[in-house]
Amino acid sequence: MLRKSGSVTAFLLIAAASALAQADPPSRVARLNYISGPVSFRPASVEDWTAATLNYPLTTGDHLWTDTGAQTEMHVGSTAIRMDSQTALAILNLDDRIVQLSLTAGSLNVHIRYLGDQDSYEIDTPNVAISLLRPGDYRINADGDNNVTVATVRGGEAEVTAGGTAFTIHPMQTAQLSGVESVTQDMGPAAPPDGFDRWCENRERREESSVSARYVPREMIGYEDLDTYGAWSEVPPYGWVWRPSHVVVGWAPYHYGHWAWVEPWGWTWIDDAPWGFAPFHYGRWAFSAGLWVWVPGRMVVGVRPVYAPALVAFVGGPRFSLSVSIGGGGGVAAWFPLGPGEVYRPAYHVSETYVRNVNIVHVTNVTVINNVNVTNVRYVNQSVVGAVAVVPHEAFVSARPVHQVAMRVDAREMADAQVIGTTAAVPPRRESIVTGQVRTGMPPARFAERQVVVRSAPPPPPVSFAAKQDALRNNGGRPLDTTTLNNLRTNNPPPRPLYRNAVPVEPRYNPPPRTDRPPVVRTPDTRPVQPVTPPPARNENRPVHKVDENRPVQQTPIYQPPPATRNDNPPARRIDETHKTEDNKPVQPPVYRPVQPPPPTPRTEAAPARRFEESKQPPPKNEKNDRENRKVDKKDEKKG
Repeated sequence: MLRKSGSVTAFLLIAAASALAQADPPSRVARLNYISGPVSFRPASVEDWTAATLNYPLTTGDHLWTDTGAQTEMHVGSTAIRMDSQTALAILNLDDRIVQLSLTAGSLNVHIRYLGDQDSYEIDTPNVAISLLRPGDYRINADGDNNVTVATVRGGEAEVTAGGTAFTIHPMQTAQLSGVESVTQDMGPAAPPDGFDRWCENRERREESSVSARYVPREMIGYEDLDTYGAWSEVPPYGWVWRPSHVVVGWAPYHYGHWAWVEPWGWTWIDDAPWGFAPFHYGRWAFSAGLWVWVPGRMVVGVRPVYAPALVAFVGGPRFSLSVSIGGGGGVAAWFPLGPGEVYRPAYHVSETYVRNVNIVHVTNVTVINNVNVTNVRYVNQSVVGAVAVVPHEAFVSARPVHQVAMRVDAREMADAQVIGTTAAVPPRRESIVTGQVRTGMPPARFAERQVVVRSAPPPPPVSFAAKQDALRNNGGRPLDTTTLNNLRTNNPPPRPLYRNAVPVEPRYNPPPRTDRPPVVRTPDTRPVQPVTPPPARNENRPVHKVDENRPVQQTPIYQPPPATRNDNPPARRIDETHKTEDNKPVQPPVYRPVQPPPPTPRTEAAPARRFEESKQPPPKNEKNDRENRKVDKKDEKKG
């Protein structure tokens, strides 16, 4: 069963993290988890655009393009980033602290569920840099052709940096930002939701009720798809485990997908299943009661799960009696999933702190994690029938689907094979990166080459694959170290950067009021104070504006004007566009005064009571009685 660890474990995970941030790869990536329509992808180190692939881990330098009629969604931890049709996006920086995106065209929706004290989200467009300061919902439209950015904050708070100034966008506000060197802002109420906003809301409601969030942290990328494609159960001694549903007979983990070269981690598993991200980059697999179950590990409060490219062990060596050992030109590659309690030691360059962080929720004994000289380890899944996958070397390096090219090998031979590490000693080729067919539906050149304004300086662009291919060929299937990459970057300078720095400003600086509109003059109220009546019920959907706490509170008179014409407290630094005359001047709110009632009329004595005195109304008319009375009167006249 999953248990919440104490503060000692949390301390081990975060100790010296800031000092080692430069040496270790990021502990998180962005996962492409939904594709509708033609979506294109360009890896950081090549210039070719290919069809985007589900479950592909995105990182610094990668590009995405949604063509006409397309939409896509990716996650960075619990944060959802959604792109509308004809949107050009690039990842300028993605590490443990910052998510920095370049938006040169189109529409972007960002829903931030959790934001740590050291976390930062920045969206950079051709004319402004927007920092997302609070959890909430943000919509950003970029029109690079006209240098116009429209930012809407429905929940949260954003800070815009542009033209040497910075200002804040509060909840339920929309800002239209025009220009480059001198940026003008037009603030107003939040724009009403459109079709893209409603699609994002529907996607978000799907995640709100996630059952899997009870068993894994929401910062574990890919948790949002586990409910639809599997079920949770408690299995001793592993605790709570997840089992996939509707898999083929004989299914085994790491058998239905392909391998790709993704730096800085190297060989990375890309699974074909729509749920195939979290179970292949976090946790361990166990074979229980004839079925494979995924064991996510302990849940540690406040600690972000560490991403791994693939939690497997590769086999080979002299006892592996095939024609050529792993790494040879005509050889094979073979692997199996790690089991519960087994240590994962990355083949890429990491610190000992990183090794502890990636294992601590699965292996509680830190001494076992740090002991790199352990030999004769018996891996539990190596002897499970069908657990080991074997493919030809050429199929492995060219990113072929594993289940289509897998080889049959005797199970006893697999059980006796030597474990050689957690990656294949196979150098990558270009087709190891560009795993799909080259697409013609790439974004227009003006979108891909357009510069954006940044507030945080991103890292240098990645070195192209062509410049480092020879060095990778001699490195035994491992990514290059930082020193080698810096030397290659110096000898092969990248093209001009796709960003320019914004003019430094003081944080949270608010620009002076606009001078093209007359200020609103508020005259003091000299009316006598009347007793206060209860205010009407508040509309919760109305934007909430901050009020100066030092301003004296004025009591409300008895007379209440119609709500539609009342404007006693306009929002700060904003004039409602709907209250203007034809000459574009604001309409001053009318001053309402209480109406004095007329003096009472003196009361007089009532007349003598007659019929129907209670109602003070004349008796009803009766024509028959009138005729009889007239006949009697005539007879009396004749007698007289």
